[in-house]
Amino acid sequence: MEKQKMIDVLNFCAAQCTHCYDACHLEKEMEMDRCMMNDQDCADICRLTGQLMERDSENTDIFLKLCGEMCERCATECEKYPEMEHCKKCAEACRKCATMCQEQQMAH
Repeated sequence: MEKQKMIDVLNFCAAQCTHCYDACHLEKEMEMDRCMMNDQDCADICRLTGQLMERDSENTDIFLKLCGEMCERCATECEKYPEMEHCKKCAEACRKCATMCQEQQMAH
């Protein structure tokens, strides 16, 4: 897979997670702390993994594995709130990113 395409997927996932966090924060009437925590963690690891890929770090594969796992965790949590459009979009982005992280790892 093209490196830039993977970086774009990572950055898109990070943006969706950040949007989900912000929206969950505004809708605090529900107990969404776990969702918000996973959003923040996932956004951070996606951004960092993208940065490592950009500079061709030898540690990229380690972070791709971690990123894929974190994206799966975030998606699973967001899927608990199917009525929330931002959670639904975040889960979709996270699932795609997790799959692509796994594929990228296998390619190395």
